[in-house]
Amino acid sequence: MSTNAPAPKPVHPLARKLRFARILNVVLGAVAAFLLVVVIALSVPSAGQAPAAGAPQTPSADATGDGSGSEIATRDPDDPLAIGDVDAPVVLVEWADFRCPYCAVVTNETLPVIFDEYVEQGLVRYEFRDVAFFGEESIDAAVAARAAGEQGRFPEYLEAVFAAAPEKGHPDMPREKLIGFATEAGVPDLAKFEQDLDRADLRDAVLASTAEAQKLGVTSVPFFVAGDQAIAGAQPIENFRALLDEQLAAAGE
Repeated sequence: MSTNAPAPKPVHPLARKLRFARILNVVLGAVAAFLLVVVIALSVPSAGQAPAAGAPQTPSADATGDGSGSEIATRDPDDPLAIGDVDAPVVLVEWADFRCPYCAVVTNETLPVIFDEYVEQGLVRYEFRDVAFFGEESIDAAVAARAAGEQGRFPEYLEAVFAAAPEKGHPDMPREKLIGFATEAGVPDLAKFEQDLDRADLRDAVLASTAEAQKLGVTSVPFFVAGDQAIAGAQPIENFRALLDEQLAAAGE
């Protein structure tokens, strides 16, 4: 099957070094987006026919048609991995692995703009979904982020982890590094945090989140859904603005 041509490459310090890998990631992301279209469309009886390969990605992630992404977003007011107003018109859901270099690019360069222009304005809610695609240390890092989130420091932990990401490759995430990130993030009870790193329920939650992502067809990260649209890869901020503005318009904003 055919896929869309890759979106324009984002302008950031890693562009030249990661050019080939990024193109490959976007192509794989386009395939994942198509799979997401098919899986979600089949799971919603009223969704209708999924678009053909190469067509604009319009998964039936929003059965209500109001741009809120209600079938994917949870809008759980107690979700420690969510940022923003629970009643925001649009929810942006991201799947990411803490050892993913492209996820680091998005977190370091794109999310701050989205938070400033959309989340802090009450227009968009951000919901994070952890996946562990790169081994045991990906699980460990996701557990640590959940533990930090339980103490109200998930955004700070997210920032600390990805700010320390190398220019390429998957960083090691030993226990001492995860504790160091907690200190940097201002987690108030470090003793509890360290104990929580061994909690079976947090590990099970990470594995369940990963399995759910794979069930939906998310095979590369970062991957995003807003309303009835999917977007894959570390794309330029302009692409995210277009996505969110379209969904806000659909929601009547």
